[in-house]
Amino acid sequence: MPIAARLAPGETLGDRVLRVDHAGEHGAVCVYRAQLRLARWTAPGLLAEIEDFIAHETRHRALFAAELARRGHSRCPSYRPCAALGTVLGTVTGLLGRRAIAATTVAIERVVLRHMAEQIAALGSGDPAVVAILADIVAEEQEHHDRSAAHLRGGVLQRVLDIGIGAATEAVIWIGMHRRSGPRTIGYA
Repeated sequence: MPIAARLAPGETLGDRVLRVDHAGEHGAVCVYRAQLRLARWTAPGLLAEIEDFIAHETRHRALFAAELARRGHSRCPSYRPCAALGTVLGTVTGLLGRRAIAATTVAIERVVLRHMAEQIAALGSGDPAVVAILADIVAEEQEHHDRSAAHLRGGVLQRVLDIGIGAATEAVIWIGMHRRSGPRTIGYA
């Protein structure tokens, strides 16, 4: 399936995927860090799992950042908004407890896994560096989804979070792929 993107002059689809996915990984780190702070009281049984997820997402963010730096490209303009939104989402769902934390991960990863599969297919052999990073990350993202899904039993809260968070994740990705921004050189994280 072709990926729609509004590219800046001199920017490739691989460049844009790197930038958007890097911002998304940063948002994920912020979601999990906020959840971790609150899970100490609301879901102590998830602490080790959330710490694992933070380590994975931090590594993913570093992989994208290193490739962006190698190419001389800046972060996506949505990097900081993803952090802010991730922190808010992690705080709210962390307060709601175990099922909300798990439902959040399932909703986000469902969307992320589909987008990464589409990105791999669209980039094919045209950008092997980005495809290699995506392929490396997919197994851990699937693990996050599956481990979190094991904590769920259905219900209204899960359905509301799945729809709302899934739609918000889609929107953030769409905005990142369609926002007009050029390949500037600034800091990374």
